[in-house]
Amino acid sequence: MLTALIGFAALLTLCFLGFRVGFATLIVGFVGFGIERGFEASLAMMGQQILHDSMNYNLSVIPLFILMGVLIVHANISKDLYDAAYSGLGKFRGGLALATVLAAGGFSAVCGSTLATAATMAKVAMPPMRRYKYSDRLASGTIAAGGTLGIMIPPSVPLVIYGIIAEQDIGLLFIAGILPGLLLVTLFMIAVGITVRVDPLAAPPAPPLEPERRKQAIRGTLPILILFVTVLGGIYSGIFTATEASGIGAFGAAVIAVLRGQMRTLKEWRDCLVDATTTTATIFIVLFGAIVFSQFINLSGMPYDLLGYVDDWELTPFQLVLFVCAIAIVMGMVFEAIGILVLLVPVFLPVLIVNDVNLIWFGILVVLVSEIGLITPPIGMNVFVVKSVLPDVQLGAIFRGVVPYIMALLIGLGLVLIFPSIATFLPNLMR
Repeated sequence: MLTALIGFAALLTLCFLGFRVGFATLIVGFVGFGIERGFEASLAMMGQQILHDSMNYNLSVIPLFILMGVLIVHANISKDLYDAAYSGLGKFRGGLALATVLAAGGFSAVCGSTLATAATMAKVAMPPMRRYKYSDRLASGTIAAGGTLGIMIPPSVPLVIYGIIAEQDIGLLFIAGILPGLLLVTLFMIAVGITVRVDPLAAPPAPPLEPERRKQAIRGTLPILILFVTVLGGIYSGIFTATEASGIGAFGAAVIAVLRGQMRTLKEWRDCLVDATTTTATIFIVLFGAIVFSQFINLSGMPYDLLGYVDDWELTPFQLVLFVCAIAIVMGMVFEAIGILVLLVPVFLPVLIVNDVNLIWFGILVVLVSEIGLITPPIGMNVFVVKSVLPDVQLGAIFRGVVPYIMALLIGLGLVLIFPSIATFLPNLMR
C-alpha cells in the first residue's frame, strides 16, 4: 500500500512539473515495477502490455469516432444546430443561452469531444450573445458548461475507455448515457432559467430568427439527426456493434461534409486526418501509460488492501460508490476525464466487482463526475479552452458563470446515485 501511495505522489509531482499524464504514468509505472521486480522484467512487461493492448480490436472504435467528430467539425454544422435550437427557444428569456445548451448537446452527440464542442460553440454562440448584450458571465459560463455534455452523450470517448478498462459492453454504455445526457441538458436549461430570472439584465430579449433562416437551419441539421439515430439505433437494435457503428458514423460524417461543400480538396482531408491522428495518439499515450501504471499498482497490492479496508469499515456498496465518486471529484480538479478513468477505475475495480456494484451504472457515474471536473477550479479544462478562444473575457467571469451548471451537475449526480434506473433502464431493455 505504501509503495502505491509513493507512486501516486510521484505521479502528481511529475504532472505538476509539466509532464503529460500519459508520459507521467508510463514513467512511474515502469520505475515502480522495476524497483519491485527488476528493470529487465519491467521493460518486458511494458513492451508486452503495450503490444497486446495496441492489437485490441475494440480500441479501433476510438480513432473512428474521433474521425467522425473531426469530420463533423469540418462540416461546419454547428451554426445550423445553433440556429435550429434558437428557432424553438428564442421566444423564452435567455433564449440564446438555452439554444447554446441545446446546440452543444446536439453537437457533442456527433462530435464526442468536450474541448471541440466548447471551442466551436465559443465561436458560434458568443457573437450573437454579445450582440444582444448578454453578460460575459452567463455567455461564457454556458459555453464552457455546454461543452461538458460531450463526454456523456454518446458517442463518448471516455465511455469507450471505461468500457475497455472495466471490460464492459461499449454499446450498452452508449445506450446508458442517453437518459443521463438528456437529464443534464434539462438541468442546464433549468439553470439558465433560474439565472435569468434572478438577473434579468444578464439576458436581454433577442428578436426571433427569420423564417427563411429557420427553415435552412432545420434542413441543415436533418443529416446529423439521421446519422445520430443510425449510429445509436443500430447499436440498440443489435444490427451492428459499437465498433461497426464507429465506421459507419465516420463514413456518414464524411458524406455529410462533402454534401455541405466541405472536404473537396486534398488539403482539407490532410488537415482533418492530421487532427484525428493527433487526438488519437494523445489518447493512446494516456491509455498505454495507464496500463503500465496499473500493472505497478496491482503488483503493490493496493487493490486488495482497499478490499480489506472496505471490509473493516463495513461499507455498503452504495457507500463505496459514494467514496469513489468523492475521490473522483477531487481528482477532477487536477486531471482531465480520461486521466481520472485510467487512474481510478483499475484501482477500485476489484472492490466494486466483489461488492456486486453494477459497472454500467458506475461507469455513467464516474463519467458524470469527470464532467464536473472539466469546469471546476483550479484546472477546469473547458474553462481554459473558452478563455483561449475568447481572450478578452476574464477568467474569473467564466468560473463565476459555470457555478450554476456545477450545481446542476451535482444535482444530476445525486439523481443518478439515488435512481440507478436512469442509467440502467435502457441497457436492461437490450439484455
